[in-house]
Amino acid sequence: MEFLEGLSPVMQALLAGLFTWGVTALGALSTVIVPNFSQKLLDAMLGFAAGVMMAASFWSLLAPAIELSESQGVTPWIPPLIGFLLGGAALRGIDFVLPHLHVGAEADEVEGAPTTWRRSILLVMAITLHNIPEGLAVGVAFGATALGIESATLAGAVALAIGIGLQNFPEGIAVSMPLRREGLSRFRSFWYGQISALVEPVAAVIGAAAVAVARPLLPYALSFAAGAMIFVVAEDVIPESQREGSTDLATAGVIIGFAVMMTLDVALG
Repeated sequence: MEFLEGLSPVMQALLAGLFTWGVTALGALSTVIVPNFSQKLLDAMLGFAAGVMMAASFWSLLAPAIELSESQGVTPWIPPLIGFLLGGAALRGIDFVLPHLHVGAEADEVEGAPTTWRRSILLVMAITLHNIPEGLAVGVAFGATALGIESATLAGAVALAIGIGLQNFPEGIAVSMPLRREGLSRFRSFWYGQISALVEPVAAVIGAAAVAVARPLLPYALSFAAGAMIFVVAEDVIPESQREGSTDLATAGVIIGFAVMMTLDVALG
């Protein structure tokens, strides 16, 4: 923590983004070692990821946005509401345009614009779509710490990065495992799995830099990231965790993930 305190928010966000990318790479690497990963365990882990994202959206993003709006003298629910809805709408727009294929989906279930891209690329695009709001959330959290806001602490931003990192592990597995089962080499399966998270350090830097130059926009930025993450949870992560019928396991994962992220944020933040 002391090491991070001596760095600029943008550099802090970059390191945090690299950390979350690294955990995704570890998840992808695990499928090289264990190619026949248990589907039920993966479903539980995806549920865990959904729970982490839901808890982070409130405790790390929406709650500070509400407090900050009140401290700025505006109606406390208006900026978070606007930002939250814009975040969801933005991800819906990307989801509508970007060709992608959800994990476990059939070839004729491709979403987004018509394309001739291979299945492997479409799977990577789906996970990349997950990772954009996660990186943005981390960046905005670190950027907010430089503005002297009581509710935005370095410990809270670190807790968010840890939580995002924890839930990135199953995402790395989720994109690499089906590629391995379809006959791709171990290296290519790992490569595609980790490359899907490279957008996180980029999004983190963009989020931190944007907040640093536009303090009045911070409540909107925090809630925008929350709306984008909730969209991903509802649109992708929870449906993917229950696609194979592991409803009870996936739901238990959601509860545990939510509890872990809530504890991290309250205890550290």
